[in-house]
Parts: sequence; structure tokens; C-alpha cells
Amino acid sequence: MASGSKPRGGAAAPVHGLPAASAGVPEHQGLLERVPAILYVAEAGPAGRWLYVSPQIEAILGFSPEQWCADPYLWARQLHPDDRESVLATETEEASSKHQSNASEYRLRHREGHVVWVRDNALLLRDGEGHRHWHGVLSDITEHKRAEAELERRAAQQAAVARLGEHALEGATMSQLMQEVVSSAAQLVGAGVAVVTELLPGHGSLLVRAGHGLRPGSAGKVTVPGGNLSQSGYTLSTGGPVVVADWDLEDRFEPSPAMRERRVRSGLTVVIEGRKGPFGVLGVHSRAARSYEAGDVDFVQALANVLGDAFERQAAEDDVRHRALHDPLTGLPNKVLFMDRLEQALARLRRRRSLAAILFLDLDRFKLVNDSLGHQKGDQLLAAAAPRIKQALRASDTVARFGGDEFGILLDDISGEHDAVEMAERIAAVFTRPFVLAGTEYFMTTSVGIVLAQGGELAEDLIRDADAAMYRAKERGRARYELFDELMRGRAMSRLRVENDLRRALERDELLLNYQPVVSLRDHSIVGVEALLRWQHPERGLVPPGDFIPVAEENGLIEPIGRWVLDRACRQAAQWYHARPDAAPLEMSVNLSAVQVKHRGLANAVQAALEATGLDPACLTLEITESVLLEDADGLGGALAGLKALGVQLVLDDFGTGYSSLAYLTRLPLDALKVDRSFVDGVGTEPRDTAITEAIVAMSHALSLQVVGEGAETALQIAELSRLGCDLAQGFYFARPVPPEQITRMLESGPTWLAAAR
Repeated sequence: MASGSKPRGGAAAPVHGLPAASAGVPEHQGLLERVPAILYVAEAGPAGRWLYVSPQIEAILGFSPEQWCADPYLWARQLHPDDRESVLATETEEASSKHQSNASEYRLRHREGHVVWVRDNALLLRDGEGHRHWHGVLSDITEHKRAEAELERRAAQQAAVARLGEHALEGATMSQLMQEVVSSAAQLVGAGVAVVTELLPGHGSLLVRAGHGLRPGSAGKVTVPGGNLSQSGYTLSTGGPVVVADWDLEDRFEPSPAMRERRVRSGLTVVIEGRKGPFGVLGVHSRAARSYEAGDVDFVQALANVLGDAFERQAAEDDVRHRALHDPLTGLPNKVLFMDRLEQALARLRRRRSLAAILFLDLDRFKLVNDSLGHQKGDQLLAAAAPRIKQALRASDTVARFGGDEFGILLDDISGEHDAVEMAERIAAVFTRPFVLAGTEYFMTTSVGIVLAQGGELAEDLIRDADAAMYRAKERGRARYELFDELMRGRAMSRLRVENDLRRALERDELLLNYQPVVSLRDHSIVGVEALLRWQHPERGLVPPGDFIPVAEENGLIEPIGRWVLDRACRQAAQWYHARPDAAPLEMSVNLSAVQVKHRGLANAVQAALEATGLDPACLTLEITESVLLEDADGLGGALAGLKALGVQLVLDDFGTGYSSLAYLTRLPLDALKVDRSFVDGVGTEPRDTAITEAIVAMSHALSLQVVGEGAETALQIAELSRLGCDLAQGFYFARPVPPEQITRMLESGPTWLAAAR
């Protein structure tokens, strides 16, 4: 039979039982009627008639042979609407062609309404009178088609899971992935509704995150009850897939309001597992009662698993991103995130007329807390200070921890300077309450620097300016704020020029060392020299160390500069030693900054300088200032012990100005103290200074330490230092710092002060 129309009109066809000879029906009719298919004979062409159908038509299509042959239009009416047009058109074409056979597949409607797939195999023959008839077989292939469709559906489901996994790995957003999941689940399971719900921590309910077939706007707003009040809640309670074939027969749990609204009759739900427990539930629901096969459960669970893996991967990425952009101690944004937000704020300012402010905040005397109470208490204080700062800010503002006790604050979209000042005052106000650590109250204040931004500035320059204003606040007494102004800008620019020039000073060999003699008060002979760093700037001339050493300490240049000083001083000392092999070795004193002392590689740098120059370690004296004790007294002992193990001498410089504890002096491996020049100035004229110097000398000798009086400028001061028992002295009375050539001449011909004394 062609895949076209069987006879649609004409005279009534002969009914079942027509003599075989007249209709061309086979003689072995009884045998053929037991074949599990519909055998038929029909005239060709649109005017042909159904002449014979076998009894199997009733089992396959629900019609008797008599009914089928009596109604010439029945076959055409029972064609599936989606197939009718193509089947009838093909029949017309085949009936007029010379083709002798045809096979096709199409759908017919059963008498009771369901669809039956048939395979129509027919052969076109002529009878004795020359009329053409189709002799064919209609086979029921519904189960084959159903199995074929099921295979295609499973393949489509597997492809959907694979695509979802690819999209997840390609970086699709979670919103995109969830929407893809509900769309795929609804389409490939054949359900009208699909929903992803997220378990809300601490609430027990679930929030709709994505949906297909729901009321628009449900995502992010509609919640589903937990527990036995919904299928999703029950699914989380049991931890496995849950199938509802018919809600009218369901008694384990209640339908949620959202499902009632959609009038669903059946549903399948599975758990979406997350990294630390269930993330939520994926469900598909139909408005008709139906069963869900094992393949449907596997497919929906596979979608949920991919979604759960994506959630876990995103959570891990979010954790990494959060750690990269946030301070682990306080949870605040770090400098990287702050700078990004500042750049965005500046871009907005360039598009519209507005203002922003950057506040740079520092906790006053925080280092004292660390030193006296320990770093753990210091960390607790920082962790407690962070929420206080946030408390003072607006929701749109950003506060970040830059490191240590420094915080940056971005005030976006302010009307003027008064808004920034008001914020600084609010921050100061929240610090008036004490911090309670381990039951003890501690009071802290803050110094704040403020700079305004209009959009044309560079982010780095604004941070620098706010930092400069903060340091001005500290210089003026702390616990206050300062606005950055043009005077500060000039100072900042000058400092920046110094920093830039200093970076090139080492390369251009602009640094040099002068040396000041250290004299024995017993015979006024030179026993050593102190190396003093100078910078011969090509334009500014000789730059004093106070103008560039603090800059070098801040920008990290003090390390290479310190190594250069050590190497140059040791080489010079070795030259003097080899030039005077029979004389007593000359001690070389080198100053160490606080930054150098804290550096772990200091001992290695000193050892390298000694080995490179061949200088006896006993000829090298390293000087540290008393202020280093205040910054890191506990860690200093280990650093000095490492230096002492090399065989060098250690001197505590500027003693008397830093409030050193006597306990520090007994614990540290020192060889000498230097009495600060502020006391030496008054020796012999100021009873208080004389008494303090006398006490320092006595204490030092009691601890077996030599005493050096520095800054001695008059004969009276020299005489008094000698009377008080001071061992050594240096100062303008003997000589100013001079180039090494002049020291060489002093060593060869004797110092000028000895000649004057003679």
C-alpha cells in the first residue's frame, strides 16, 4: 500500500467473505487471517475501495472488517492529523505512478482515541480485467516506535547532561545553569513544570531559584515550606528521590501552595547535593497523573548532580576569590579590592559632577599594644575595631584593611568636604568606648587623613595624599584628623622626588661614606671611626641622612643601601688595617636601621661583607638605636645573638632617650652604650644632665659595658666625661665627619687635637 490514500469514494466495497476469485483474496484465507497484522486488498487511486481487511484490524485499530470496508472515508479520518496531508498526497502520487511496491510508516488513531503506529507494506497488482489493486500488510509497530522514541529521549537526556557539564566548565553563571536545568528537565521528562529550590539556612524552607512553567517573577521571591508541608521538603528529609504518581492518592506530605496554583497532579523530586550538605531540590511536575520511570529519575538526578558540582565549584572559586580580595583577620576588603572600587568611583566621577573622599586611618600607639600585650591581643583588637569602623559608615561606603593597623575608607558620592569631616568625627566617636579583651578595658584613638577626589586624580596618588595627611595628624598629637592641602602636596611631591632620585643614587654611585673618629678619653687617641652615610646629589649637593634615610626605610631601599654601607665600610677598615699592620686595629662602627635589624638576612649580609673584605669581625661594631627596643624588644634578642655569633661588637646608640628598660640591657648581648648628645650637651653645666650621665656610666660599668659620649663639642664636656669615667667620646671637639683620606692623614701624622694639646 502506498503511503497515501486508500480509496476515499466510489461504490460500497465488498465485505469480508467476498469470493476469493473475484477479489483476488488468497485461497488459504483461514491461515492468513491468523497472521498478527492486518492483511488488506484495496483499489489503487483516490477513487479506489477497500475490498478486504483481515480480522486483526479489530485487535489493532478497534474496528471490525465490516466497519472498515463499509465506510470509504474511515481510513483517511483515522490518519493522525500530523501525518494526514503527507500520506494522502503520497497516495495520489503513487496510485498514478508505475511503482509496483511501497513501504511507509505513519500513525492511525485507534477507535478509542490512542495512537497506533503502523508499517504499511504493499504490492500493486493487476487483476484479470486489468484493474490495479494494492495487496498489503499493516503491521502494528507502536511498541517499536515507543522503544525507539525512548532511546532517542534517553540520548537527548544524556546529551543535555553533557551540555550542562560543558557549560558549567565554560564558566556559565549559576542563574544560567539553573535555567538550563529546569528547561531541559521539563522538556525531556515531558513535564509542564520544573523548579530549582534552595534550602534557606536556619529557616527550614526553600527559596525558588529558577522555574519553568511557574508564574513569572517567582524566582527569588516564592518560598516552599520544608518537611512534610511540601514534596521538596520531604525529599530533603529522606535524602532520596521522591515520586508522586497522583496527588489525589498522596498522603505522605502536602502539596506546596506553588504546586496547588499550577494544579499539578504528579511530580518527581531529587536532592541537589552541595559541598557542606544539601543545596536544595530539583523537581519536575505534570498537570496529569503519570508514573515516572527509572530513566526519568536517573536523568533528573544527573542534572541535579551536575548542578551540585557547579555550586560546589563556584563556592570554592568564591572562597578563593574572597580570600584574595579580603583580609583574613577582619573579613574586610583588602587593598586590592579597595583600589578596584576606588578606580570605579573615579570613573563614575568623570562621568558626572560629584565628589568622593578617601580616609586613611591608623590606630594610635597600636605597636605599644602588640609589644606589651602580644600579637594575639593586637589581632583581637584589630578584629574588634573593624566592625566599629563599619558601624560609622554608610552602606555604600567601603572600608578596607591595608595591613597592620592601617585602614582605608572610600566615601562615594559626597556633597563636599564637610561630609568627609563628619565621617571622620563619627569614626572618632565610635572609638570613645573601650575595647574589652579578656575582661580588661583598653582605650584606643585614631589618626585620620582625608583627601577629596573629583575624578581626574590617580588612585595611587590619592592613597599617598591621604597617607600623608594621616601622618600629619600623628605629628600634631594623634587622635585627630587632617585634610590634605597644597602644603602637604608639596611635601609629598618633594618626598616622591627624593624616593625616585634615591632609587638611582646607588646605580649612579652618588652615595658616599664620611667617617668621624671615636676617641679614647684615657689618651685621646683614635680607637675607631663611625661610618656616616651621605648622598652627593647631582643637583641638591650633599643631602643629610635625615632627609633620605626615612624614605629608604619606607620604600625598602634601606636593604640594598645597608649592604652597600657594610661592604664599603668593611673595605675601608681592611685598607687601614693593612696599611698599619703594627698598630692597634681600628674599630669600624656602622649604624643599623630598625628595618635592617628586623630583616632575617641581616646576619648573612654582615657575614658576606666580612668574608668579601677579609676584615676581622672583632674590628666591626654595629650600632642600633634605642628606639628599636620599643618596636620589637622580644624579637631583638635573637637577631643580636645571631650577629654576636659572628664575632662583631654591638653598641646601643642614643641611650637615654627611648625609655629603655634595665631588663633589656641585661638580656641583650651588648658591648657598649652611647650616651645621647642631649645629655652630653649639659654635662658640666646642667646638674640634671651631669647626674643622668654619671648614672648611665655607673650602670654601664656595672654591666661590663663601655660608655661612649657622643656629640662632645667643648673642652669642658670632654673633661667632665673623663671625670665621670666615660671610656670613649666623639664629636666636633675632635673632628667632624670627614672623607676617608683625612682619617688616613690623622692616622699617619697624628690627630690635630693631640698637636693642639701639646
